[in-house]
Amino acid sequence: MNNAFERRPGARPLLRGVGSQASADGAGVRIQRVAGFDSPDFSPFLMLDEIRSENADDYIAGFPPHPHRGIETLTYMLNGEFEHRDHLGNRGAVSSGGAQWMRAGRGIVHSEMPAQAENPAEGGMHGFQLWINMAAADKMSKPTWRDIQSAEIPELALDSAGSLIRLIAGEWTVGGEKRRAPLTDAAAEAAVADIRLAAGAEVNLPLPLEHSTMVFVYRGALVTERGTIARGNMLLYGTGESLQLRARDQEGAGLLCLHGLPLREPVAHYGPFVMNSREEIEQALRDYNNGTLTD
Repeated sequence: MNNAFERRPGARPLLRGVGSQASADGAGVRIQRVAGFDSPDFSPFLMLDEIRSENADDYIAGFPPHPHRGIETLTYMLNGEFEHRDHLGNRGAVSSGGAQWMRAGRGIVHSEMPAQAENPAEGGMHGFQLWINMAAADKMSKPTWRDIQSAEIPELALDSAGSLIRLIAGEWTVGGEKRRAPLTDAAAEAAVADIRLAAGAEVNLPLPLEHSTMVFVYRGALVTERGTIARGNMLLYGTGESLQLRARDQEGAGLLCLHGLPLREPVAHYGPFVMNSREEIEQALRDYNNGTLTD
């Protein structure tokens, strides 16, 4: 078996990997988190949380009502179901293969609650939530939300061995053809795709030169010029014309691939609020405490 990696001309170099860290959020939901609030390499993305458990006690308490300002969230489910409710009266649920997008803008209060399978043996939860930063000029915009059901997400073959790509957000070039995902309204041209590689498969995806690029390995392992990278790691790539991905010969790989336009603006972060200065964070806290965050 040959797991050597040779980077193609024009392919983006792998700069570094960041391992996810065990954490908890909401009402005690156990997650694995990769945070990049202080890293310009992550922009426009801020954070990725992975929920992955077959034990309902790890996630069933969910995320009761809580506020946000200044960000967008994108939730994508591989297995399980989440229901969204917010102060605007929006309510919707997505299950395996679906996604939810929320623009907090100037302020939103919402809850995200999981559903438990009737048969626990067939249950479990596996999904992700991305935080996407908003440009300073847009942070006080009107909040909005939408569900994207699994059937709406294009699923395209990448080879004859069963490798595929699911286009969740943004624009992608697949097989020499530009394709648009159902969500194209995300901030900073943020694009998200679920790529599943067969054992030993390799793909080369053209990407906008000016975009930053990251890949989270959620299943199997990825072969790179820096060695084999196992599940649970976020990979940050440098500048290049394309993204070259290769699974190990022994097994396939599941990858959440991200690219977007770096914002190059100051980031101030406190809890559920992401703004551009400490003064704006303090204003968000005052607005929330006096009940005017969502006005």
